[in-house]
Amino acid sequence: MQSETVIEVKDMHFAYKDGTEAIKGINLNIHKGEFIALIGQNGAGKTTFAKTLNGLLKPTEGYVKCDGIDTNQKGVIKKLVKKVGYVFQNPDHQLFNTRVDKEIAYAPINVGFSHEEVEKRVTEAAAVAGIREEHMKMHPFFLPKGLRQRVSIASILALKPKVIIVDEPTTGQDYKQSIEIMNFLKELNENQGHTIIIITHEMDIVAKYCKRLIVLCHGKILMEGSTKEVFSKPDLLENTFVKPPEVTQLAQALGDFGLSNDILSIDELWKEFSSHLGGEKFEKNTCS
Repeated sequence: MQSETVIEVKDMHFAYKDGTEAIKGINLNIHKGEFIALIGQNGAGKTTFAKTLNGLLKPTEGYVKCDGIDTNQKGVIKKLVKKVGYVFQNPDHQLFNTRVDKEIAYAPINVGFSHEEVEKRVTEAAAVAGIREEHMKMHPFFLPKGLRQRVSIASILALKPKVIIVDEPTTGQDYKQSIEIMNFLKELNENQGHTIIIITHEMDIVAKYCKRLIVLCHGKILMEGSTKEVFSKPDLLENTFVKPPEVTQLAQALGDFGLSNDILSIDELWKEFSSHLGGEKFEKNTCS
């Protein structure tokens, strides 16, 4: 049974004021509880498209509806920010208050919640984001980048949106920090019920966390489907200069030996290797 649609995109075009058409006729439905990656080469339209999903940019043709609200309607911004939150690639471009608690409280105050409700939402959002009490009165810029990103996400969580869009969540972070932030987004998706959309160039991250991929090329959807489906078509992906994860490429190179072309992890690779090439016997002989 298909879950509820939280974002509907119909025949959507977007052109900048100079006439540059960045999005060219996209049709797409995004459903409750999905974990989606927008992928494609630089200039494919990923960030522009993402910004149309919560009203930061308005379609020039067609429409985007967030939880039934047309983003082109006048006076809907305060409604939209409660539906779809957007976390910028660089948290320093999003954070502007002098204290963490004020940063998280800004949006709830701005949309008109009571003082009591604001305090409750700040406390809840900080707890979910893993921001400790000792951080709350600190200047956000005194925190490490990974924690600043959590503050950015907490400021979005305070509005309890159904959808959270995160632009390049792992850029500029080491492996440990990247895994921490992705595990946090996974927690929000699986245990808090948020639909998560990330924009990323990290295909290993995509393979590990994302369930559905939307591949953009020159402002259009080149293909979309499950992570396995998309990565199983390397020839088509080449059109947007995207390569599957290295483990998937290895499996595809060994396709003549019976390996599937949609393997996403070392565990999957070894399982198929054991099944098709006698890997279990090889492992026993190697370890004896």
